[in-house]
Amino acid sequence: MRIHDFYRNEALISLNGSIASLIPACFIIVGNLSFLKNQEIMLLAIPFFVYSFISFQFYLYKRNQSNSISKQLISRNGNGLLLDAQQLLVLHMNTTSSSLQLYFSNGFLAGSFEKVPKRGKEWRQPYKIYVLRSSEQFPLAFFVVKKQNGIKIEVYDQNKKYMGCMVKKNEPFKKDKKELFNETGELIGMIEGSPGFMDEKMWNLHEKQEGRLRRGWMPLQWSALFPNPNTPVLSFKVDLSQGDRLIRMSLLINEFFLER
Repeated sequence: MRIHDFYRNEALISLNGSIASLIPACFIIVGNLSFLKNQEIMLLAIPFFVYSFISFQFYLYKRNQSNSISKQLISRNGNGLLLDAQQLLVLHMNTTSSSLQLYFSNGFLAGSFEKVPKRGKEWRQPYKIYVLRSSEQFPLAFFVVKKQNGIKIEVYDQNKKYMGCMVKKNEPFKKDKKELFNETGELIGMIEGSPGFMDEKMWNLHEKQEGRLRRGWMPLQWSALFPNPNTPVLSFKVDLSQGDRLIRMSLLINEFFLER
């Protein structure tokens, strides 16, 4: 999957919304003409037609974006590994089963976050589970969200071995801060950000920045493939291990599935 597929899927969502909004409008018109025959009731159909028109315009806009991007991808090839990437672009697809997709700067899909549906007795459990998959749909890590006096996101590798966690405590009148712990419970860093806009900085215990998630910053050379300049960018230091990256990527669960 490539980035133009994301915009094509968004276009189809808008098209489905446009068609769906015509159904109640048709019921109003047909029902009124057949039974009530009241001209004022016909006005109730206008909001549905307006919404359908706007959704269809979004469909055309997203479809044109997808076509334009696909032409740019013809001369681009090559791919990398998700857990080795220095920079990833984050796109949230808000559907009935919302997912978070991660892309390399060349427009190729790097991986995705999805919520794991509960089965059987799991429905009684208060926690939620998310899985990080590669572009080939292989599971790379699991994230277990627990809410106890705040938020705790436990990180497990593909073999379900515990690696560490991110903890965010509810402390009124204090600056939002998230702490990172390794598998032995030792503090290894923290994440600080702004409540007003997305700019989350990851620090180690020596106050050196190891990663960052921010919106509104994107290199100009990426704009041909990612036309929205507010596309969030997740960046890491090159020397971070894959395990350390996974612990810090729990931030994405908190930002896109729990808070925003």
